[in-house]
Amino acid sequence: MNRESSTFWPHHSGEPIALDARAMTRLRVLNCIRALGNASRTDIAAALRLSAATVTFVTSSLMAGGLVEEVTATDAPNAAKRGRPRVALRLKSGDFHVAGIKVSRNTMSILILDFDAEEVARLDVPLQQSQMEPEALVLAIRDALDTAYLQAGCSNEKLSGISIGLAGQVDAETQLVHWSSTFTQRNVSLGALLNQHLPCPAFLDNDANLVAKAEQLFGEARGLRNFLVVTVEHGVGLGIVLGGRLHRGERGCGAEFGHTKVALNGAACQCGQKGCLEAYVGSSGLLRRAANEISADHFPTVAALVQGALDGHAQAATILEEAGQMFGMGLANLINLFDPERIIIAGAKHRIAHLHSEKVLESVRKNIVEIDAPFPDIRIHHWDDLMWARGAAAMGIEHVSALKVKELSE
Repeated sequence: MNRESSTFWPHHSGEPIALDARAMTRLRVLNCIRALGNASRTDIAAALRLSAATVTFVTSSLMAGGLVEEVTATDAPNAAKRGRPRVALRLKSGDFHVAGIKVSRNTMSILILDFDAEEVARLDVPLQQSQMEPEALVLAIRDALDTAYLQAGCSNEKLSGISIGLAGQVDAETQLVHWSSTFTQRNVSLGALLNQHLPCPAFLDNDANLVAKAEQLFGEARGLRNFLVVTVEHGVGLGIVLGGRLHRGERGCGAEFGHTKVALNGAACQCGQKGCLEAYVGSSGLLRRAANEISADHFPTVAALVQGALDGHAQAATILEEAGQMFGMGLANLINLFDPERIIIAGAKHRIAHLHSEKVLESVRKNIVEIDAPFPDIRIHHWDDLMWARGAAAMGIEHVSALKVKELSE
């Protein structure tokens, strides 16, 4: 069974959040109010094609549960100027906070949002080690959350959920990390540690999935139902959205684009295998090759390698050109497999500029099945770690919403 993004989610007890039909209707109404802002019951009924009686019943339960509130005439921007003002509903956004956390190789970025996705606090924390013990990371997350609230001058008592994005093979449902470059060990049952050390339900996912969710909600994929997001940083990730829903695979750790094989017995990858795409395209692979073929000190960063190629360094240019050829072949395979509306290449500018050249796009065109239809849209989106954290927070809001509506039935 493909694990869809809005039906079952683990929380601090380790059990999935299974929503029955009534709870799913509450969740749909809650999300409709979030999308519309201030919405009347008539607006909600029309948008969701529900009866007026159903909307009245559901919104009453959401109000009783402290999730939404009625808006007074003076608060509603679209309130009628004459006659009896129309009553609208809005989220009680300030009562619940959700933290999104992106763990990268050297930095942990935290973004805390209220229930209506407005920023409460943000913080970037340098990590002393690129790989660490699982418990050490969880303790670092707890301390960083405390610091973020302290700097924002507010209490953490409203923190209702924490969503964490990690690179690697992550089973979001079981909270098992099969492998991640963040950890010094494999097969980490992270859920137990999150429950032990964090103050509220915590949710875990592959970081590329979180970027895909952010692109879907407020990025380059708004309004699209079938799209792919390729993330390029230390490694190479992939988020797949089909029919408007995130696809994870049977074991919850599919879409490992960076570990598709592009060379038989090729370069060693950080995952332990050989010939993976990210061994040629990710920062780790590029810098390893530069160290082996040029000098360990000559190009210490990808930005320096790119600048070296621009300045005429022949071997630096060759490394980047071959990375582009490998990447173009990989994109062509994605198009042949998924036929997406759009592919979004997301990452820091200095890491991905060479992956969107005309040579790369031509390589893609040459390797896809030819049909009489437009070439899929391929876009670059320069992300920083804060935007990755925003994707995590957006996913966290979905999880907390599901948990809160489930609690109304208990």
